[in-house]
Amino acid sequence: GMNVEEKEDMCRFILDVNDEFGTTIVLIEHDMGVVMDISSHVVVLDYGQKIADGTPDEVRANQDVIDAYLGVSHD
Repeated sequence: GMNVEEKEDMCRFILDVNDEFGTTIVLIEHDMGVVMDISSHVVVLDYGQKIADGTPDEVRANQDVIDAYLGVSHD
């Protein structure tokens, strides 16, 4: 894993490459803070199945994503 400083450096590099070359970058990352901070479009997989696809705000509010990451209560 990377420490906080290394993650910040990686994020700056990704954003700089995207800005300079205008290219799409596919990022596979488990740190949702990093993903949501630097992405304009997010796809979320849960056990290999796509459960969400959209902007960070759309994905953040998606109930399937919330259930997958926080769990579901079975009262």
